[in-house]
Amino acid sequence: MSAVTTPAAVRRPHLTRWVLRLHRPELLIWAGLVLLGAALLLWLGGPLTDAAADGWRQYKACHWSEKCAYDQDAILRYKDTYNYLTFPLAALPLLVAAWAGAALTGRELESGTARLAWSQGVTPARWLATRLALPAAAVTAGTSLLVFLHHRAWVAARGRVDTLKSQWDWWTFQTNGPTTVALSLAALAVGALAGLALRRALPALATAVVTTGGLWGLAQWIMPHLWPTVTHVTSFGHASGYSSPGLGVDQGLVTRTGGHIPEPRCHADTWEGCQRLFEKRGGVGFYYTNHPDAHYWPLQLTTSALVLALAGLFTVAAFLVLRRLTGALRLPKGATA
Repeated sequence: MSAVTTPAAVRRPHLTRWVLRLHRPELLIWAGLVLLGAALLLWLGGPLTDAAADGWRQYKACHWSEKCAYDQDAILRYKDTYNYLTFPLAALPLLVAAWAGAALTGRELESGTARLAWSQGVTPARWLATRLALPAAAVTAGTSLLVFLHHRAWVAARGRVDTLKSQWDWWTFQTNGPTTVALSLAALAVGALAGLALRRALPALATAVVTTGGLWGLAQWIMPHLWPTVTHVTSFGHASGYSSPGLGVDQGLVTRTGGHIPEPRCHADTWEGCQRLFEKRGGVGFYYTNHPDAHYWPLQLTTSALVLALAGLFTVAAFLVLRRLTGALRLPKGATA
């Protein structure tokens, strides 16, 4: 007596293979982009960094001599390559959003392929779960590798290349930590939701890209407020003024009562003239609120956690929209969500 194989047991592996076969070109393109980016980042963090560091050593040894020779080309080459690799890496979530909105769900609903799959016994919920899980794994693996190599290249140049961007530079901050991975996963969920809601590829693509751009801006705006700040107070006579290492959040004047007010605009030609203006407005010193370098990783992790929470909400919304959509389509009994 032969064992009975249930339809679900037969269909389950085929859905994964079908998704892989359907999106094989995109998967190969993604793998190629990741491998190319990884190779370029290894080049940036190795030979390019060493050459630029040598150029800066030569420059500092010149002592402003008129007959000084240093490798300026290596310094500029490093600076340009760093920017050319950092900006595209930061823009990866937009690419993921465009693909997810256009190809992952929007095109499938527009062409009727999705409903065909549902009519053959694949539940809409499992259809969407599979279509989200496989790209999520590829996106996480690829962006994590690129972010790791970008941070490795940045560390290799720290203290050696004078034009190296600060770790608080927003482009560097995003591409040096897990925020790019979190934003890419959120972009995947946003694209899937846009495709399900609009059911057309091009409108879903545009909506997903714009929404992901807004999410990117939200993360940038709210990041400094996700961890307690440190406030420094100095007198008017203090030479440092507002200068302090780290990420600046707020600055202004300290009043006699200890309150904080914005610094008034001063057009005086001398510091003494500005100081008299500040004192006239009730100021007795400066305050400077910032995040020191020790807050770097707490801010990275809290920003990533916030973006991942939003990604979870977008994913839940996608399943809710799918449930409403499939209810309106009156699917066969065996393919209900």
